[in-house]
Amino acid sequence: MKTLSSLLCSLGLAAAAAFLPLTAHAQDAQPGNPAAAASKVAMCIGCHGIPGYRSSFPEIHKVPLISGQNAKYIETALLAYRKGDRKHPTMRGIAASLSDQDIADISAYYERSGASVQPVKGRSVEPSAEVAALLNKGNCASCHGNDLNTPIDGSYPKLAGQHADYLYVSLRSYQTSNNAVVGRNNPVMVAQVSMFTPAELKALSAYLAGLQGSMGVLSQPLFK
Repeated sequence: MKTLSSLLCSLGLAAAAAFLPLTAHAQDAQPGNPAAAASKVAMCIGCHGIPGYRSSFPEIHKVPLISGQNAKYIETALLAYRKGDRKHPTMRGIAASLSDQDIADISAYYERSGASVQPVKGRSVEPSAEVAALLNKGNCASCHGNDLNTPIDGSYPKLAGQHADYLYVSLRSYQTSNNAVVGRNNPVMVAQVSMFTPAELKALSAYLAGLQGSMGVLSQPLFK
């Protein structure tokens, strides 16, 4: 979100979404078809198709890497934005315009696109004693895998190599409540993140971002 006008536009989209008829969202979606998403990702590439692209809401940070991310996680996230469990005006407005089939197709597209991108370079290093204690405290590996890149279920995200500033903003959103435009309501993550201070979340985010992952940016010809 780059300007006040775009914020107001997004807020308008989000408000309008509450009045969309249920028929706007297909309830009998088939498994995601990456090929079918080619005409559906235009609204995604303006942010997620530009390496290093930054958002300024709720603070300046790189938009997340999604090429190579788990399809099931992307689908879960988009449905949460559409429902309002994830509060973000731009993403709420976009998700509200998508049917269940659109979401399934786009999610499958971005998971498969991971085979066509160069993963962000990272390293495989042992965490410092401080970070190791934080990882143990949060029991992060139990869901996201020992390498933090192989979640035990596709509805959980890969974390290794993700942008540090995005991870920090995401984690902080689980600590935010009673805010109309910021916050995430996942009960498990709310409980986990509540144990950490902002400084600890920054330390965790920096470590995760430095790990070798499998996600990158699928650049579009228009932006090359």
